[in-house]
Amino acid sequence: MSFNDNVQLDTGQVSGGGGGGGRGGMVIGGGLGGIILLIVALIFGINPSDLPGTGTDTANSQVESGGSVDNSAIAQCKTGADANRSDTCRIVGTVNSVQAYWGDELKRYGKDYTPAKTVIYQGSEQSACGTASNQVGPFYCPLDQKVYIDASFFSILTQQFGSDAGALAQEYVVAHEYGHHIQDLLGLLDRAQQDPQGAESGSVRTELMADCLAGVWANHAANTKDANGTTYLKPLTESDIKSALSAASAVGDDRIQQKTQGRVNPESWTHGSAAERQKWFLTGYQKGDLNACDTFAATSLG
Repeated sequence: MSFNDNVQLDTGQVSGGGGGGGRGGMVIGGGLGGIILLIVALIFGINPSDLPGTGTDTANSQVESGGSVDNSAIAQCKTGADANRSDTCRIVGTVNSVQAYWGDELKRYGKDYTPAKTVIYQGSEQSACGTASNQVGPFYCPLDQKVYIDASFFSILTQQFGSDAGALAQEYVVAHEYGHHIQDLLGLLDRAQQDPQGAESGSVRTELMADCLAGVWANHAANTKDANGTTYLKPLTESDIKSALSAASAVGDDRIQQKTQGRVNPESWTHGSAAERQKWFLTGYQKGDLNACDTFAATSLG
């Protein structure tokens, strides 16, 4: 899904650092690498970075030591043309588009939208929910209302988990995390904490709802405008949709478990199967309405 070249990007919604220093809290939306350890962390309230092999063990870690993306690189993201050439600028543009859409959409329901900044980092970064790393994957931290994305994540998604490298695959990931922000603003995120694992769990329903909300944004993305009235993105193509579905499938619990453990255990799911994640993204995209995303009322998730 390409950006219009002349759309203006707002880099103030993204930073290359500045995560909170606190520890603890609920990581929402992470979970590519080290899936079993992350599940343990979510259940017992352990900071994932404190577990063996998840980023703090420098002898075995595959992530670099902590750091942040250079803010000067983000400052170069000025237009849609920049978003089309650079992963970092594509994150900036997607954040802008997603927040512009939900800022207008929530007004129709009498709700105010509170902007959420995205932190793009390298290796690891402190959030108010603990240490972010590429083994946790992108996540939304409700304690500081920020989205955290490792700059290397899209390469991991493609090279290790089989997603294609299309633009909407990347944009879907960002839109999904902002789906969690919408859930936070609507008071829904605590359902994931109350029922943290299992194929029909509150956690899975929360994640599938965020997939659906990402689809809702995708439906309206080509009509969402910047402050000058220029639309952010060009109309979606069939190839774009296939790209998003590729990413949704790649981050299904069954796909990740098969990849990392060699077996599938639905009792420990936290995000939903590949087929479910594709289904709910498509539901949001086809309906274009957040009311279609009530996964908690669904009798069947698949």
